[in-house]
Order: sequence, then C-alpha cells, then structure tokens
Amino acid sequence: MASSSLYFLLIFLSISSFTLLSQSQTSSKLNKLVLPIHQDNKTNLYVANIYKRTPLLQTPFVVDLNGRLLWVTCEQNYLSSTYHAPRCYSTQCARANTHYCHTCFSKARPGCHNNTCGLMSVNPVTGLTAMSELAQDVLSIYSTQGSNPGPLVKIPRFLFTCAPSLLLQPVLPGNVQGVAGLGLSPISLPTQLASHFGYAGFAPTFALCLAPNGVIFFGDSPYYMFPGLDISLPLGYTPLIISPLGEYYIKVKSIKINNKDVPLNTTLLSIDRRGIGELSGIPLVKPVEPFEVCFNSKSIDKRTRVGPKAPNIDLVLHDQHVMWRIYGSNSVVEATPGVSCLAFVDGGLNTRAAIVIGAYQMENNLIQFDMARSRLGFSSSLLFFRTSCNNLNFTAIPLRE
Repeated sequence: MASSSLYFLLIFLSISSFTLLSQSQTSSKLNKLVLPIHQDNKTNLYVANIYKRTPLLQTPFVVDLNGRLLWVTCEQNYLSSTYHAPRCYSTQCARANTHYCHTCFSKARPGCHNNTCGLMSVNPVTGLTAMSELAQDVLSIYSTQGSNPGPLVKIPRFLFTCAPSLLLQPVLPGNVQGVAGLGLSPISLPTQLASHFGYAGFAPTFALCLAPNGVIFFGDSPYYMFPGLDISLPLGYTPLIISPLGEYYIKVKSIKINNKDVPLNTTLLSIDRRGIGELSGIPLVKPVEPFEVCFNSKSIDKRTRVGPKAPNIDLVLHDQHVMWRIYGSNSVVEATPGVSCLAFVDGGLNTRAAIVIGAYQMENNLIQFDMARSRLGFSSSLLFFRTSCNNLNFTAIPLRE
C-alpha cells in the first residue's frame, strides 16, 4: 500500500429507584460516572436514559458520538421547577459560544422565551437542523462502585437546548425525546461533566462499551465489569485527532487481512473485492446489498470465542506495531440464510471522511476518548477476554434511602 494515511472518522448512531448525592458529598472524591445504554431493535441506534428536571424524570436520548450538545424537545409536557433560559449575552451563552438572541412568538414556555440565547440543534440521522433555546436544568447520572453502578449524582445547572419536536421525525426511536452529544465542544455531555466535577479529580475522558445493553463511562480508567474485571487493561493507544467541529478521527496507515496488506485504490479509497477474496482464502459468492464482499456461510460457520471464524482484519495505526484488530464478531454479518458478508458498506461520494468506523465494529470493544492526553484507547473484542459490554451489573443499583 502507498505510504499515504487514511483518516478514519469514529461515529455511531447509536432503574427507577435511586439515592441522590449532593455536590459537597461527591466533588472531592468522585472520579467516574456511568451511563447505561441500549440498542433500539428497530433502528439499531443507541439510546441512553438520562435523569433530568425537578422532580427527576428519566428521559430517553439517542447517543451521537460527534454531537456538540444535548438537546431535548420541550414543546409539550416539559415540567420542571428548576428550568431556566439564560438571557442574551450572559455567561452561560458565552460558554455555549452563542451570541444569537432568540425570539419566540408563542406563549412563554420552556423553549419559547424572548431575549434568550439561540443555538442550532441537529438530528444526526437526517441532518435536519432547527434553531433552539439555550436552557439549563438539573441532570443526574450514576456514579460507580467497582463493577456496579453507585448512587445518582446531580449537576444542578446543566446546559442544553430546547428543540422543536420536528427534529425527532421520522427516523428516531418512537419514545426518544432528544439527542445526547459526546463530541468535543463546550457544552457536550462529557465536557460539562468533567468541568462540573473538576479536571483535577475527574478526567476529561469517556469510554464507550457498545452492546445491546452497554454502557458509557465518564472519567479515567480503570473500568470494571462483572465479576470485577478491569476491561481497560488490554487497551492500546493511538493519537486522537479532533476536527474543528469537535469530531473524532484517527490516522490509519494500512489495512491487513490475515497479516497481508489489502490492495487499496488510493485515488478512490476503495477496497479491491477480488483482492480480499485472495487474501482471505475464502471463496466469494454474489454479494447481498448493501454489502460488497460476501461468502458462503458454510466456509466460515465455525464459532469461536470472538464470533465467526473469519480472517482477522487489522487497522495499522500511527505505528506499524500498533494495530486495532477486528475479529469475526465485528467484521461479519449474516445477510441472508447461508450468506455471510463483511460488515462494511460503500459510503458514497459525499462522505465526511474516507472511511467511517461504525457501531458494529465498536460493539463489545472498549473505546476510550482521552482528551487530556489526546489519544484514543482501543481494546479489540472483549469477547476474547471472556467478558462483554453487557456485563455491568445494573441489578445492583442503590435504593433510595
């Protein structure tokens, strides 16, 4: 392969009783938070249930890795005694980097006030945008106790936007009320959590562990899964590149299958289908849309600890000795009975990056975004270590005292 590098954009589209801890109880010792997520069966998007408002209400949000903020629809039934819309040119507006004064011509309500700050909210699936009111309210999230969630902790003045309900249509899961952005921006969820609890004791770091019932960790490692395994131990690291829009990229020098370089068209950045078949040693069959490289399932039907017995795919990163290995559980999908395909699709001509790493490749991998050290940590499949991202013990959530 030519020496030029590719830049991979990392993206994915993807408990009712509690005890609240006051800020004074937690700020001096809290160093990690945890947010349960689940995959919606119809859309495959990842959804987080986040506690907001006063009194607290569990609210479902789609998780957007590159989103710049948290937005929620407020047009109907947003009831909270602690809701506040900052005035134009206030410190909150400066923090959100907005100087736009919002005007609303309807009756005053959450999301509709005059002389407040306006920000654009984005539906990450459709790309639809809408002007929204900057707001602040209570947000609560679980602390951790080893491999179990701990009590909820409270951020009393969390900044977000109140967006019109039209942003939810038509592709987001039916019960979802907004989007939680994890990108690097002044009012994204990770940035506000790290800022509120203090960089000295709470690192500006978060880690994804995607699964049908997965988790997002906020704060630095270690990260424990049941029965007490630190899943951060196998992490490898590569420099993390942040775009001006707060999106996450990594540099990839080459791709290997079975330890052999994949032939790439460096002009079009496309993979040679025939070359992949030769490298893998597996005969190809007619592809099933939208996939381009498919195999007879009988040739790879042996199950291993890390999924189908498929050729290993290695992303060679900034150094030839640093590789992110993708096993069969993250590279092969059964498209139709008897036909398995590489779980990669053509992104078209107008993509945001040459190659995008999707949620399927991240599933049951621990992916750590360490802003303090400007690096990405990656574990490869946790199935290799006989655990998974489903193994945080959410049955042990503390009860209200």
